Amino acid sequence: MKTYILSILIFLFTFSLSAQKPDHDKIQSLKVSFITEQLDLTKEEAQAFWPVYNEFDKKNNKLRYHEMRSIRREIKESISTLTDAKADELLNKLNNLESSLQKNRLEFATKIRTILSPKKIIKLKIAEEDFKRKMLDQWKSRRKGGGPQGNRP
Repeated sequence: MKTYILSILIFLFTFSLSAQKPDHDKIQSLKVSFITEQLDLTKEEAQAFWPVYNEFDKKNNKLRYHEMRSIRREIKESISTLTDAKADELLNKLNNLESSLQKNRLEFATKIRTILSPKKIIKLKIAEEDFKRKMLDQWKSRRKGGGPQGNRP
């Protein structure tokens, strides 16, 4: 039954992508559905898990997509005129960012152990990777013209 629901969700998501660009909220909804199904969360587990996971995910996205993007943009804009001092400063920023990401992962791991069993935590890691892989595969197939959008720009 759950596989059937997941298949329908993925189909609907793929179909909606053919009409418009991917929407972050839609992807998040699919991610929530996918993870919930893969972990087979009870109602109580879900109520405790999702606020902690969403906080972790929000911090991770901020670090990865906002701060990392800012550092990469700075590198790209100044690569031809980059001094050793500036390069050292940028490397320090990257290292600090990696430390922040690791700290966030460790805090999440500590919190989540009070909510989920070790087996479900491992399932979570697998589900996250599977979801990323499926989304990447769909993106690649659309880019190659093999998806529902065909060769449209």
